[in-house]
Amino acid sequence: MSAFFHEELHRGRELLDRLRAFAITICGAGALGGQIAESLARTGCGRIKLIDHDRIEERNLSTQPYQRADIGAFKASILAHSLYRALGTRVQAECKTLDARTVARLLGGSALVVDAFDNSVSRGWVHDWCARTDTPCIHAGLADAYGEVVWNAVYRVPSAVQDDICDYPLARNLVLLTTAVACEAILSFIATAQQRSYSITLDDFAIRPWAD
Repeated sequence: MSAFFHEELHRGRELLDRLRAFAITICGAGALGGQIAESLARTGCGRIKLIDHDRIEERNLSTQPYQRADIGAFKASILAHSLYRALGTRVQAECKTLDARTVARLLGGSALVVDAFDNSVSRGWVHDWCARTDTPCIHAGLADAYGEVVWNAVYRVPSAVQDDICDYPLARNLVLLTTAVACEAILSFIATAQQRSYSITLDDFAIRPWAD
């Protein structure tokens, strides 16, 4: 029996076959990127590249898919090994910095880019490269009790003055809720080519179509 037995019953064999061959690059392996990578792999996505140069810290453990024994190791590498052990899925781990010199190499060949970086500079590189190359790209982000999942055509890179990549409030349930919305938006795109954007608010458990 396949590891993706339940997903195949729900989504159909045709879509599962498509997921296995669809090249997805996920930028960031933190709270959102790490959870999105795990969810997509467990849904049946078989060609995932994961980009992140950060190492695991103790404060990551409550919101990210890592364990205490992983502290100090590269996030992308640990998650790739974990998903291979769990599912036999080979995730390509790129423990590199995405910038002007590396963006084309790291994102090239992607059928879809998922931006879950935690800073505006990196998000800007992803946004601009995907727009320039006409590569489909979806951005997922969090702020306090708010999350958003927005496709590149309507996405606006946040101001760098809002960046605080070390210390900020973050609820695990908002991470998981936003992850679920992002993954369904991704799967819907792969199935239908439609690009649906959403906003998510934790206090009222509301998921709304994106209003630009």
